[in-house]
Amino acid sequence: MSQAAERLKPQPQSPEHVRMSLAAAMTLGLAEGRFYRNARLGCINLLLTYPGGCKANCAFCGLAREKHTEAYEPRFEKFIRVTWRSWPLEQIIARCQSAPAWVQRVCISMITHPRAKDDTLEICRRVRAATNLPVSLLIAPTMLREEDLLELKAAGADRVGVAIDAATPEIFQNLRGKPVGGPHRWDHYWRIYEKAMAVFGRDMVGVHLIHGLGESERELVEVIDRARALGGGTHLFCFFPEKFSALADTPQPPASGYRRIQLARWLIDHDQARAADMSFDDQGRITDFGVDPAVMEAAIASGQPFMTSGCPGADGQVACNRPFGNEKPGNDLRNYPFALNAEDIALVRQQLVQY
Repeated sequence: MSQAAERLKPQPQSPEHVRMSLAAAMTLGLAEGRFYRNARLGCINLLLTYPGGCKANCAFCGLAREKHTEAYEPRFEKFIRVTWRSWPLEQIIARCQSAPAWVQRVCISMITHPRAKDDTLEICRRVRAATNLPVSLLIAPTMLREEDLLELKAAGADRVGVAIDAATPEIFQNLRGKPVGGPHRWDHYWRIYEKAMAVFGRDMVGVHLIHGLGESERELVEVIDRARALGGGTHLFCFFPEKFSALADTPQPPASGYRRIQLARWLIDHDQARAADMSFDDQGRITDFGVDPAVMEAAIASGQPFMTSGCPGADGQVACNRPFGNEKPGNDLRNYPFALNAEDIALVRQQLVQY
């Protein structure tokens, strides 16, 4: 079929279809492949889909509106480095009913689209009615009013995430707001985060934050601390240049700063430190984590601060571990989707002290 004819075909769209990450498709037996170092995905990640895609225009995102200038192009199945193919929702639900035991959660990600809220409600209800898996929602605050959060909880979601992404209002505005033709507002995102806390409860709401968008380590630590002080936690990402984004040519930052941010986040979210306890140099880099050396050593030796941060499963461990969503599989992983071995921890120790 010609490319022109392909574009004229009715395209799958939510709620009857959703995109699913390649890792999730592999886990449910719908795609072939092997996980590096036998990583296992604990959360089935779903993404709403519509002809024309997302209506926002975030500079770091491969789903940005300006990259969707035509009704449909197959390359837009690519997102976060891998294919996110559209699948019938009922087929995914059927596979979830017999998913491997290590699958302990489903996450539905909204995009900025007029139908996103209603379709998310429908998909959430159907997943909860047909499976025993808890459902997290990565919500799109621009499309939501405060009262909508009550509907999302009533539909069966037990947790929500708010992808604030940027550490400061200035960076948020420049990469997600009016300067790039985007609709998002920093204050509204934080307002929805706070209201979500009231609806879903303490420790049931997470903020997504990205290291490497131009902020200092201090600025990112301070916003992680803000999220924790309000009762939630941070799901941390390291910037990776999306092929079809405005920042496609921006290099990924070195691992060293990310390691320090990971350790700071873990200490803050585990209530062992606060930003005010930490020290920074004149470039805003962390020089002291504000905890007893024995506490810091135990955290590093466990390897846990450097594993993927995300929503947990029934066992309390992170289920949404998104294998290799931040980097290509290899020796230098930013978010480890599995427990670190001795060699991994030795590498992390070297990276922590590099400036």
